[in-house]
Amino acid sequence: MNKELEPGSEYNKYDTDGDGVVTDAELATTERLQALEIANEKADAQKNMCWFALFGMLLYPSGIVITSFLKLDQAASILGDIASVYFISVSGLIAAFFGFQSFRK
Repeated sequence: MNKELEPGSEYNKYDTDGDGVVTDAELATTERLQALEIANEKADAQKNMCWFALFGMLLYPSGIVITSFLKLDQAASILGDIASVYFISVSGLIAAFFGFQSFRK
């Protein structure tokens, strides 16, 4: 006994052949497509995180220069002291991202 969908049902989008019945195969296909979309969104988020970290690493020295220019010597000193830990952390994050990407392929 097949169950048919109501008109305007939220599950109509899973009926890929348009016959009004959502089969197990259609649900499985939809589930695989949703998993691919989620994986794609995750990869995009990781890529954006990596780019943000890279730009932060590239712009960090300008923060030190700007604070020195504005005569904020203590701020420049603190930023300079933090720089070693910051650069190691961010470069480790970026290296891990690219390493896992190449390992996965």
